[in-house]
Amino acid sequence: MALMSDMTLAQFTGVLGSKSPIPGGGGAAALAGALGAALGAMVGELTLGKPKYAAVEEQMADLTARAKDLSQKLLALIDGDAEAFLPLSRAYAIPKYVTGREAELERCTHLAARPPMEMARLVCEAIELMEGFAAMGSVLAVSDAAAGAALCRGALFAAAVNVKVNTKSMTDRAYADEMTGELDRLLAEYGPRADKVFKDIYGRYA
Repeated sequence: MALMSDMTLAQFTGVLGSKSPIPGGGGAAALAGALGAALGAMVGELTLGKPKYAAVEEQMADLTARAKDLSQKLLALIDGDAEAFLPLSRAYAIPKYVTGREAELERCTHLAARPPMEMARLVCEAIELMEGFAAMGSVLAVSDAAAGAALCRGALFAAAVNVKVNTKSMTDRAYADEMTGELDRLLAEYGPRADKVFKDIYGRYA
């Protein structure tokens, strides 16, 4: 399978809007998160080396490097999500009378839930970085921290629903509840934190 992360934007959105099962919501969430983290890195790059921000040079360099790393990890999850979903789509096609179908569905559902769960964790890390970019970044670029926070928030919620659609059908309820419990905690904490970054910056332009 060709890497979807290597597609042009036109190719990716074209396939996304087709009947193809991949990419889907998980891949779109990963891309949104990667873009959000990259916007944070841009704020950092436009701040580094400026005498006005010399006092925060070290912190900004760290934030920027971490944002770039997160962006690359999220891009990789576009393909990771697709690779995890394909076995599940094949498992659903197994006739119901075939012995072992339910066990295979359970195994594949566990696999399919993992990439969007990892996306959720990573975009929460990115949201934390956006708080730093918003607080210390160049005033000429800080609007991009708001845009990054908005994209990461959207990625978080998009990833979350892709986790929940899988955990709902799991028979291993202990595993499902552990995963959804973590997910609910991330949504409750980081949704408002992303909102605050956006609103604080948006309000500066009133």
